[in-house]
Amino acid sequence: MAVLEVRVSAPYKLPGPKLPRERQSKRASCCTVTSRLQRELSSARARLSSARARLQREREREKQETQRRAKMMLAYMDHAAAAAEPDAGAEPAVAAFAAAMDFGGLVSARPAAVVRPASSDDVASAIRAAARTAHLTVAARGNGHSVAGQAMARGGLVLDMRALPRRMQLVVAPSGEKFADVPSGALWEEVLHWAVSKHGLAPASWTDYLRLTVGGTLSNGGVSGQSFRYGPQVSNVAQLEVVTGDGECHVCSRSADPDLFFAVLGGLGQFGVITRARIPLSPAPQTVRWTRVVYASFADYAADAEWLVTRPPHEAFDYVEGFAFVRSDDPVNGWPTVPIPDGAHFDASLLPANAGPVLYCLEVALYQRGGGGDGGGDDMDKRVGEMMRQLKYVRGLEFAAGVGYVDFLSRVNRVEDEARRNGSWAAPHPWLNLFISSRDIAAFDRAVLNGMLADGVDGPMLIYPMLKSKWDPATSVALPEGEIFYLVALLRFCRPYPDGGPPVDELVAQNNAIIDACRSNGYDYKMYFPSYHAQSDWSRHFGAKWSRFVDRKARYDPLAILAPGQNIFARTPSSVAAAAAAVIVMMVMMGMKRRDRDEHNDDDDDDDRVIVRYIWEGCKRGGFRFDGMDDVSRAVGPAAVARLCSRSCKRENERCKRFPALILFLLIPPGEIGMPFDGDTHLVSLLG
Repeated sequence: MAVLEVRVSAPYKLPGPKLPRERQSKRASCCTVTSRLQRELSSARARLSSARARLQREREREKQETQRRAKMMLAYMDHAAAAAEPDAGAEPAVAAFAAAMDFGGLVSARPAAVVRPASSDDVASAIRAAARTAHLTVAARGNGHSVAGQAMARGGLVLDMRALPRRMQLVVAPSGEKFADVPSGALWEEVLHWAVSKHGLAPASWTDYLRLTVGGTLSNGGVSGQSFRYGPQVSNVAQLEVVTGDGECHVCSRSADPDLFFAVLGGLGQFGVITRARIPLSPAPQTVRWTRVVYASFADYAADAEWLVTRPPHEAFDYVEGFAFVRSDDPVNGWPTVPIPDGAHFDASLLPANAGPVLYCLEVALYQRGGGGDGGGDDMDKRVGEMMRQLKYVRGLEFAAGVGYVDFLSRVNRVEDEARRNGSWAAPHPWLNLFISSRDIAAFDRAVLNGMLADGVDGPMLIYPMLKSKWDPATSVALPEGEIFYLVALLRFCRPYPDGGPPVDELVAQNNAIIDACRSNGYDYKMYFPSYHAQSDWSRHFGAKWSRFVDRKARYDPLAILAPGQNIFARTPSSVAAAAAAVIVMMVMMGMKRRDRDEHNDDDDDDDRVIVRYIWEGCKRGGFRFDGMDDVSRAVGPAAVARLCSRSCKRENERCKRFPALILFLLIPPGEIGMPFDGDTHLVSLLG
C-alpha cells in the first residue's frame, strides 16, 4: 500500500471572506486614530508630570531661598567681623547651636545663621536683607541671659552683638558733663572697669549681675538696689544709636527723635537694635559701707524698706535691696546666705519665738566719695548708725563690712563662680521676675512666699521697693500703678534632676501658678522680662500703653522683623517678597494656561496683563494687600516688570527658566550686601 507524504513549509491559512475596500479603509483609519489618541494621552501625561515636577522644584527653591541668602550673609558678616576682631566668634555651626539656647534653658530655637556684625552698618545690612524675604526675622543677642527665648530667631538671623568692637570713648559736653560712649554689646562689667580704672568715673545705675550687655538691659529696664535713688538704667542714658526695622540707622535722644529714643528704652527689642549708647558718668565712689539686717515680720520689713527709699537724698542710702529666706540652716535657701563677710555667725537663737517659716533680710549700702561732703569712714559710720537705729529689725542680727566700690558691684560674681563649680549654672533656670504694687505686696507675701514657696526656690528670692517717679513714662516699660512698687525676683539655681531637685516642668508649672494667683487675686502686677504667647496677654500687660506700643511697632518695624522670640507680633512679608513668592507659584499656572492656547497666537499685551494680574491675585491670597495692579508694578519694580513681560521671551519654557533668577534679583540686588558678584554671575551664584 502506498503512503502519500505531504510537507507543509508554512502554516496554512484558510481563506476568509474578503472585506470590502471601504471597510478596510475605515479599519485602518480607526487604528490611526487610536494610535494618535494614545500618543496624545502619553504626551498629556508627560506634560502633567513635567508641570508637577516643575511646581515641586519651585516649591523646593522657595524653601531653600532663605537658607541660601542667610548663608551668604553669614559668609559676608563672618569676614567683616574677623577683619575687625580676628578672634571673635566660634565656627558658624557652633555659634548657631549656642544661639539656639539661652540662660533659661527652657526654649530652643535654632536660627538659620548667626551674624557677627563689625559695625552698625552690618546690622543695617542684615535687617535689610531679611526685609527682602517673606519669612526671615532678626534677633539681637547679647550675652545670652534671656530666660524664655526672648533673644532667639527660629529659622532667622541672630545678631551676635558681642562681636561689635568694644571701643569705649569718654565724651565731655560743653557744659562739662561727662559720658561714656559704649557699644551695645559691651558688658556692664567692662564698662565699670574701663570707667573706674581709666577715668575715675562710673554710671549711677547698675544691675546686680554685671555680665549683661548694655543693649540688653536698656531694652528691658535695668534695675538694682540703686534704682530707687538714681532711677533704672533706662533713665540713665543720654543718647542711643539705633537701627530700626527698615534697616535705617538713627541717632536719637530726649531732644532728637525722642519718640524712637523712648520707644527703644524698655521696648523689648521690638522697634530697633541698639548699637551704641551714651551713658552719663559721675565721680566713682571709693569705698562702700555694706550692711544687712534680719526681720521676722514682713510688715516691719516692708515699712522700713519703704521708709528708706522715700528719704530725701541727703538722708538716703545709695543702695537698698532685700530678699526672703527660709528659717533653716539650708546653705542655699536658709540663713547661711545672710552674713557678710562670709563666715560670720548667724545666731538663730535671737529670732523671736513667733517667727514664721520665711524671714527677710534688708540690705543697704552707703558710698564714700573722696574729697566730698561724705567725710571719712567715721562720718560714714555715724550716718549709717543714725539711719539704722530707726529700723525695727531683730537686734543682734546685723552684719556689716567695708568693701571697695568695684568689689561691691561685682559681688554676684562669687555666686556665678560657685554655680559653675556645682553644675547649677549649666542647668535650666526657670526664673520669674515681677513688679508688684505696694498695695498688694503683703497679700503676695502671705499667699506666695509664705505659702507656695515656704521651702525656698533653691536660689535668691529678691523682694525690695522702687519708686515709679524715677521711671520716665515715655519709655515702653510697663509698671504697676502707684508710686511704690516691689521687684520680686525668684532666681532658681537648679541642679539637674534627679540629683538636685524637681523636674523643670514642675518649676515652670509653679511659676504659672504664681502668675495665676496674682491674676485671680486681682493684684496690681507686671512681669519684668515678660514672656507671653497670646496678643491678648500682651495687651493686658501693657494696659493703657498697648495702643502706643502697636503704633510704634507699625512706625519703626512695620514688617515685624525684629525680636521674634518675644512672640508679640507675627512677621509680615514685604511687598517685594510677597510679589516674588506669588510669581514663583503663579508662573506654573501661567505655563499651563498657555498650553491650552494656540501656540501661534502671541498676543503679548494681553499676556502681560495676565502676568501682572496673577501676581496681584497671588499676593492677595498670601495676605498682602494692593490697592490696584499699578501698585504691583511699583512693588515689583518697573525694570523687573519689563523683564517679566519681555517680548523676547515668548515661549513659556524660556520665561519659566528666567523667573527664578529674576525673582532672586528682586529680593537681593547685586552688591546690596557687599557680595563680590554682579549681573548674571550674581544670579547664577544664588541659584547654586
